[in-house]
Amino acid sequence: MGILSEKSLHFAVRIIKLYRHLTVDKKEFVISKQIVRSGTSIGANINEADYGSSRADFINKMQIALKETAETEYWLNLLILSGYLSKQPGNDLLNSCLEIKRLLVSTVNTAKTKGQNGTAEIPPLE
Repeated sequence: MGILSEKSLHFAVRIIKLYRHLTVDKKEFVISKQIVRSGTSIGANINEADYGSSRADFINKMQIALKETAETEYWLNLLILSGYLSKQPGNDLLNSCLEIKRLLVSTVNTAKTKGQNGTAEIPPLE
């Protein structure tokens, strides 16, 4: 298991625990469903990318994981700002999310710029 897969798996476990906290302790059911879907989807797409049928398939799955990371970042910020999630645990989760996001951007950029002969095939993200 690579570092990105490992980090996203541990992040998903934390998101599931957050979901449990939100639904049981805070009685919040709308945002909690959104964040559990996006937060666990990150690792699922990374895992699927590892078995991609081509470089384009790999890049596509990693970009989906990146989009899910951006969505999860939004929900975490919303939970922190609305008071459903206290600042310290919220920021810890947010920092983990941002770390995964940075790793995904780097991975996608590397995959896009490494053609068969070292030439760029797809423009990198900015």
